[in-house]
Amino acid sequence: MGQDQTKQQIEKGLQLYQSNQTEKALQVWMKVLEKSSDLVGRFRVLGCLVTAHSEMGRYKEMLKFAVVQIDTARELEDANFLLESYLNLARSNEKLCEFHKTISYCKTCLGLPGTRAGAQLGGQVSLSMGNAFLGLSLFQKALESFEKALRYAHNNDDAMLECRVCCSLGSFYAQVKESMKIALQHGDRPLQALCLLCFADIHRNRGDLETAFPRYDSAMSIMTEIGNRLGQVQVLLGVAKCWVARKALDKALDAIERAQDLAEEVGNKLGQLKLHCLSESIYRSKGLQRELRAHVVRFHECVEETELYCGLCGESIGEKNSRLQALPCSHIFHLRCLQNNGTRSCPNCHRSSMKPGFV
Repeated sequence: MGQDQTKQQIEKGLQLYQSNQTEKALQVWMKVLEKSSDLVGRFRVLGCLVTAHSEMGRYKEMLKFAVVQIDTARELEDANFLLESYLNLARSNEKLCEFHKTISYCKTCLGLPGTRAGAQLGGQVSLSMGNAFLGLSLFQKALESFEKALRYAHNNDDAMLECRVCCSLGSFYAQVKESMKIALQHGDRPLQALCLLCFADIHRNRGDLETAFPRYDSAMSIMTEIGNRLGQVQVLLGVAKCWVARKALDKALDAIERAQDLAEEVGNKLGQLKLHCLSESIYRSKGLQRELRAHVVRFHECVEETELYCGLCGESIGEKNSRLQALPCSHIFHLRCLQNNGTRSCPNCHRSSMKPGFV
């Protein structure tokens, strides 16, 4: 079966599928898969089969076709095809509640160089990752992923993605609400504070700032009571984002300054990175170049201090889909860099690097 005939048969299957003749559509697509020699056509029909089995609830079949699609994408040697197939693989594992695998495949999607992830599929990747974090009850990470997905939806006018994110946020809200009940029953103050922070972030994302502010205040009260300074940094960051949404930039900067002091006290580098990033956007909008440059410099200093780069080649870790190696001393490098270096001790601290772990 050649390219033109493959396209015709795929279209025929789509027409059958859209007219609710699902089984007939599957038969047409399976014949294309058996007889077509066109790799691009085979890739497309595998995508149709993945989607169809997902909507039918046949998740094991969905996973089977996603794996075959990965192999086809590798034959095509195209990063965009790989991105789409890894996303389907992530979704398949998400449906099967293999959440750790889902997160791993989503990170692979985001790490593929030279793809359209940022423009078209990045929101779907973030949504799938958020659902996986939610499945693992990692509420803060789930919400961060949903926030990213929602930004993609708004920036690209993707109403369908926005609808799917809102559905996931509904599930998120229900789970946090249930956790809050458990926390109140058992007098678990740290969990109560976390739930209040999640509620506040949800309302902020919805644009309901009047409800968000009291939730942040309640969370801050408990965080202060139990001495959780990392939590206080997260609360103040959320408060600052609320003030930014209200265009009250000076109040946002006040909240950021308080958060920075706390983050520096406890050595929270990741919190400092987020705060410098938000400060950059505020000073850029105010047109204050000197303050902007100061935060840009401090941001890059934080990146260096957190060692988010390979100590041998100098490239940032996480920007590409590269295998990493963690040494017993906790320093991390690209595996290829260590292999090329040829030493059996850590290039940073020179301790023995026997029995390394892979991440």
